[in-house]
Amino acid sequence: MTQSITFTNPILEQRADPWVYRHTDGFYYFSASVPAFDRIEIRRARTIEELKDAEPVTAWRKRDTGPMSANIWAPEIHFIDGKWYIYYAAAHTSETNEGLFDHRMYVLENESANPLEGEWVEKGQTRTRWESFALDATTFEHRGIRYLVWAQKDPDIPGNSNLYISEMENPWTLRGEQVMISTPEYDWEIIGFKVNEGAAVLHRNGRIFIGYSASATDYNYCMGLLTADENADLLDPASWVKSPEPVFQTCEANGQYGPGHNSFTVTPDGQTDILIYHARNYKEIEGDPLYDPNRHARAQVIHWREDGTPDFGVPVPDGKAVAEVEQ
Repeated sequence: MTQSITFTNPILEQRADPWVYRHTDGFYYFSASVPAFDRIEIRRARTIEELKDAEPVTAWRKRDTGPMSANIWAPEIHFIDGKWYIYYAAAHTSETNEGLFDHRMYVLENESANPLEGEWVEKGQTRTRWESFALDATTFEHRGIRYLVWAQKDPDIPGNSNLYISEMENPWTLRGEQVMISTPEYDWEIIGFKVNEGAAVLHRNGRIFIGYSASATDYNYCMGLLTADENADLLDPASWVKSPEPVFQTCEANGQYGPGHNSFTVTPDGQTDILIYHARNYKEIEGDPLYDPNRHARAQVIHWREDGTPDFGVPVPDGKAVAEVEQ
């Protein structure tokens, strides 16, 4: 039977840093930062459009004090070796030191077949070579090796965060070399802050693509792209080529500002790639953009160029059906 699949932006209001994962059970699982930054919510639905009406379940709440007591950011839900994992960042305070928050990366585990049920167990901090600002961990497997990609502050490099990659010993522990694969260098990556963050991985057409976000979280926020050949050594920085221009950015004509912190998913038939991201529908923000709650989760179809590279286009306007895929 042929089914028409549509979704209309925003797919979920006031949910920044959206992550959508389509599991083998036919459900889309959704996680994101909530405006209060105080908990991790997950929900699921059969379609992207139905996520907005899905009942959220609180998987975990912040501690009253200590390292995981403030600014719970950007949770990602993954299914690895028969168990569910949530990667998230948390801090011990909402205050900043020389413009930097104090986040570290943490992992939760759930053995239940349905992650909206069962118990989420803290697996602790994912430790890197430095005890410094670290966030936005994402994970993927390639040719039997599991990798982590994340953003972190190197104390010896000016700016907020660079992107790193490492092999993993298990879903919460790194092993071996930790390699920097991107640092903010272009003008569009250093507006307001020198930021590379929010990485997400897409493997297509013989290449591994990493979409990431750059600059401050206002209308200057945008997406960059790293590309590596699937046969390359992913731990060699030379394997990764950065697009010199942003691949997805503010579109004033469509009323979309600061699109970023993306993830990737697919249509139910697995044939069409979908970009998930957040953006605002206004430009001027009062106060710190971080605490403006109106970064809404959005989605749109990724098109592919003849050379096998993704064309993200421009952020589509609100209220318009952004995909109609026959399956």
